[in-house]
Amino acid sequence: MHRETPCAEGSLDRAVSVFVELRPRLFGIAYRVLGSAVEAEDVVQEVWLRWQRTDRSAVLSPVAFLSRTTTRLAINVAQSARVRRETYIGPWLPEPIDTSSDPEVGAQRAEALELALLLVLERLNPNERAAYVLREAFDYDYAEIADILQLSLVNVRKIVSRARKHLTTDQRETVDTGEHRRLLQAFLSAARTGDVASLEALLVPDAVSLSDGNGHVGAARVQVLGRARVANLATANPRFWSGADIRSVQANGRSAAMIHRDGRPTTFVTIAAAKDGIHTLMWVFSPSKIAAFLDSRSRSTSALRLERKAA
Repeated sequence: MHRETPCAEGSLDRAVSVFVELRPRLFGIAYRVLGSAVEAEDVVQEVWLRWQRTDRSAVLSPVAFLSRTTTRLAINVAQSARVRRETYIGPWLPEPIDTSSDPEVGAQRAEALELALLLVLERLNPNERAAYVLREAFDYDYAEIADILQLSLVNVRKIVSRARKHLTTDQRETVDTGEHRRLLQAFLSAARTGDVASLEALLVPDAVSLSDGNGHVGAARVQVLGRARVANLATANPRFWSGADIRSVQANGRSAAMIHRDGRPTTFVTIAAAKDGIHTLMWVFSPSKIAAFLDSRSRSTSALRLERKAA
């Protein structure tokens, strides 16, 4: 159980101290539910505003109050985001975030953080997603989750169990971080030199390539399926790799690469792989998502700055 002493004194200094301590967890919850760092930041900012306006002397457990508020707001945003994404041009991918300084993004475990798993989580409804995240990544007990979601204990157990079954069915067992890094580097080397045979050897037969660009030029607007087609796509445009400056980054607890052109970051790429090879290529061309990743790098290395406005 996440228990804390009552927030007896209502000073803003104490409110800031409590919030700053819990902020990584709150962002981690919101990000996993939403798959968007920008939307998660908006949720956390709204939680901060509500925390300021709350009668904190009556709050027995700040972590319970802030976790509940964050989760409910994230669920509301997720429900509206699902409608907005119906007009998205081409495949949608979660926004990658830099995890070089916080590999678990505030969680007690790194569950539900890899991009491929976040993408699978999108198939669950927001309540299922939130219940799974709270249980698996943050180790909340079922009673706490029931309170947060305002559901019965029996219902919460069923929801988490159902979510696990969905994910077990849809998600392949992943390789360790060292093998993931090796496969990504091998893919980038083969793609850059146009070595289609080596690319095909890295890919599983039903490999898929997903390009998130929301209409951006150069991003495929449909998913590309099959080993041969994915390998050919990666080498089809030699000009894509000519002059590209490929820089290693850490994203969602795994190795990734940011491709720069003329000193500007233009493309993010990472993979998902199982023991039999790479099964998913994930390309992000969307300028807003690349900007969000760069912003997350800044957030991960700088101290939180809050405006201390009177409640």
